[in-house]
Amino acid sequence: MGKESSGGYANEVGESFRAIVPVSLVWASYGVATAYVTADAVDKGKKAAATKSQEEGRTSRAAVAVVDTFIWQALASVVIPGFTINRICTASLYLMGSRTRWPLSVRKWATTAVGLSAIPFIIKPIDRSVDFLMDSSFRKLYSTEEKPPSSF
Repeated sequence: MGKESSGGYANEVGESFRAIVPVSLVWASYGVATAYVTADAVDKGKKAAATKSQEEGRTSRAAVAVVDTFIWQALASVVIPGFTINRICTASLYLMGSRTRWPLSVRKWATTAVGLSAIPFIIKPIDRSVDFLMDSSFRKLYSTEEKPPSSF
């Protein structure tokens, strides 16, 4: 699975800019990311309900699609990457403060650059880890013969 829209990366970008923007903008980036996650879950639920196979199981298929997609996206698109970028930026700012004599404004902009440049490197490992977590836990509760919609 991967993020299908730029809205899925909003909170990582927000976390990257945390050192130089008001914290309210960072929280707003989480609002955008959460709206994306919710919209994707609803979309997957509608698609699962629209399939023509087994009319009797449409509601449960749709519910599983919504829940599976929402949990997967919340973890892989919001919670884990946001935390990861936050920690990378915090460590970066701290290390630059203790190891360089750069002015604070330069350290803050460099921290933002470090956070933004880290985003492409964290996505696949996080996606794979969340797939493993979901397959090892939640997906066992509602195991189906078909792949969950969030795996498409």
